[in-house]
Amino acid sequence: MDKQYPLLDQIDKPADLRELTVEQLPQAADEVREFLIDNISQCGGHFGSGLGTVELTVALHYVFDTPHDRIVWDVGHQAYPHKILTARKNRLQSIKKKGGLSPFPKRCESEYDTFGVGHSSTSIGAALGMSLGSQVMGETRDVVAVIGDGAMTAGMAYEALNHGGELDTNMLVVLNENEMSISPNVGALTKMLIKIVSGRTYNRMREKSKRIMRRGSWLWKFMSRWEEHTKGMFVPNTLFEELGFHHLGPIDGHDVELLTRTLETAKEIQGPKLLHIITKKGKGYKPAEEDPIKYHAVGTFDPEVGIVPSNKPSKPSYTSIFSNWICDMARLDNQLVAITPAMREGSGLVEFSKLFPRRYFDVGIAEQHAVTLAAGMACEGVKPVVAIYSSFLQRAYDQLIHDVAIQNLDVLFAIDRGGVVGPDGATHAGNLDLSFLRCVPNMVVMAPSNENECRQMLYTGHQSKGPAAVRYPRGTGPGAAVHHEMQALTIGQAQRIRKGANEVAILSFGALLDVAETVAQKLDASLVNMRFIKPLDEDMIVKMAAKHDCLVTVEDNVIMGGAGSAVNEVVQRLQLNVRVLNLGLPDLFQDHGSREELLQEAGLDVPGMRRQINAFLKCQVDNVVALNSK
Repeated sequence: MDKQYPLLDQIDKPADLRELTVEQLPQAADEVREFLIDNISQCGGHFGSGLGTVELTVALHYVFDTPHDRIVWDVGHQAYPHKILTARKNRLQSIKKKGGLSPFPKRCESEYDTFGVGHSSTSIGAALGMSLGSQVMGETRDVVAVIGDGAMTAGMAYEALNHGGELDTNMLVVLNENEMSISPNVGALTKMLIKIVSGRTYNRMREKSKRIMRRGSWLWKFMSRWEEHTKGMFVPNTLFEELGFHHLGPIDGHDVELLTRTLETAKEIQGPKLLHIITKKGKGYKPAEEDPIKYHAVGTFDPEVGIVPSNKPSKPSYTSIFSNWICDMARLDNQLVAITPAMREGSGLVEFSKLFPRRYFDVGIAEQHAVTLAAGMACEGVKPVVAIYSSFLQRAYDQLIHDVAIQNLDVLFAIDRGGVVGPDGATHAGNLDLSFLRCVPNMVVMAPSNENECRQMLYTGHQSKGPAAVRYPRGTGPGAAVHHEMQALTIGQAQRIRKGANEVAILSFGALLDVAETVAQKLDASLVNMRFIKPLDEDMIVKMAAKHDCLVTVEDNVIMGGAGSAVNEVVQRLQLNVRVLNLGLPDLFQDHGSREELLQEAGLDVPGMRRQINAFLKCQVDNVVALNSK
C-alpha cells in the first residue's frame, strides 16, 4: 500500500502550501522529507543536500508569492524539495532519466525554476540581475538567492555581493551553512543575539532609526559603530554589513516556524539583506547525516538499511586510473603536487590527499584560482597536476590561456568527465573541451582510448615541457590491461590499429575507439587511434589520404571546432585529394540521459556510425553519377 502524506497530498503548488497555518508547517516539512527519502531511494539522485533544505524550501514558498517572487537556487543539488512543492512531486522518480525531470532547476521545465543552474556561485549575480531587471520593467517583486557555504568560496559570489550592496534592491541572500554549527563556547550569548537581530522589533527600530537620524551625523555614526561592535563580538559576519547588506542570523535552518518569522521580517526590510542559516546536510536520515559525502548522490537503496557496497567485481574507472597514477607518480617525483577545486572525491584524489597531505591543495569551488595557483607553483619549479572536470575547466578558461599557456608553464590538466557525461545534463557535459583546448597555443592535448593509454598519457603529460591536457570520460573503459610501468608516448604520434580493404579510413580520437573498431571490422575499413588532438599526426593523415578515398573522423566532442575540424584544416592546407566525414556530437545542448542513450541519439553507436558512413558514401556516388550525366 502506498504511503500516505496527509498534508503533502493536498499540496500541488506553493499556493496550496500557503493555505496552511504556520503551526502546520513542521508536519508539511516532515512529509516532504519522508517523500524525498521514499522516492530517491527507489530511483536515485542527489540526496543529502535536499534533505538539508526541506524546512527552508517550505518557509520560502510559504512567505514569498512564488512564482511572481523569484527564488534562485545555487548549484541545484538542494532543489529537490523545491521540485516536490512546485507541481512535480508525481514525476520525481523520473529525475535524471531521459525525458524525465532534470536534476537541477531548469527554466523550460517549470515557471518556478527561475534560473537554470548546475555549477555553483551563480545565484547572487542572477538574483541581482532579476531584481534590477524587474525595476527596469516596472515590476515590484522580491528576489531570493539561496547559496550554500561551499559556493561562497567562488570569487563571483563576492563580486555580486560587492555590486549588490550598493544598489537599491530588495534582494535577499540566504546563506545556507551546512557544515559549521554555532560555536558552543558562546552559545548562550549567540542565541540571545540571534533572537534580537532576527526579531521584528529590533529590525523595525533599526530601520526607523536610519530614517530619523541624518546619515553621517555623530549620532548616526555612534549607533552604527555600536551595532557593528556588538554584533562583531558574537557573529563574525560584519563583512556582509560592510558590503551593504542588512545581516540577519545565523538561525536554525531546521526550525521552520522560526524561518518563517525571520523571512517575513526580512521581507519588510528595504534594501539588500542576507540571512545566515545553519542546516545539516542529510538532515532526518541518519546514515546521510553521518556520511554526507557518501549520500550526496545515490543510486537505489533500501532506506531501512542504507547504501550497501556491491560485492560484484567491476572494471576500474578512468577516475581510478588517474588516482592510481598520481599516487605512483608522486612516489617517484617529490615535485609533483595535486590541485583540485573542491572535487577530491569526484576527481579521485582521496588516496593522494591521505598519502601526501602537504602536496595536496583543495582550493574550494574556485576553478580560476586553482589554475592560477598551479601557474604560480610552476614558476617555482613545482610540477602541478590540476584535477578538474571538463565542464568546470570552462570556468577557468582565461586563466588557462593567460596564466599558463602564454607563459608556457609546466602544468598538467587531468580532465575528467570529458565528452558525454549523461544524467546530469548539459551543465555537466564535457562536449566542448577538445574545441576550446586545441586552439590554445603551446597546449598538448591527448585523449586516451583505454585505461592503459590513460595512464601512459598522464605520464607523458607530466614529463613533457609546457602545458598538457589528458581528457578522459566518466565511468569505465573497454577493460584494457593497465601496465604498471610508465612509458612516455611520442608527442603527436598516432597508432594504426587496422588495415582495411575498403575505401574508408576511420580516424578515432579518444574513448570511442572500441565502437569505431567494431564499425571498421563490419565495413572492412582501416582504423587509426589518433591519440593526440594537438599536435596532430599529419604524416598519418597524409598516408591515410593517399590510400583511401574517404577519411571518417570520430570524437565524443562537438563537431564544430573539434578534432575532426583539425583534420579538415590539414586536408585543406595540404590540398589532399580525399573526402572527409566528421562524426561527433551535434551543435546543441543534449538533454540528460544515460551515456549510451546520448551517444545513440548523436549517432555515435555502431548502427549510427555505419548509417552515417554509408549515407555519406552513397551521397558521394550519387553526386558523381549526377555530374557525369550532365
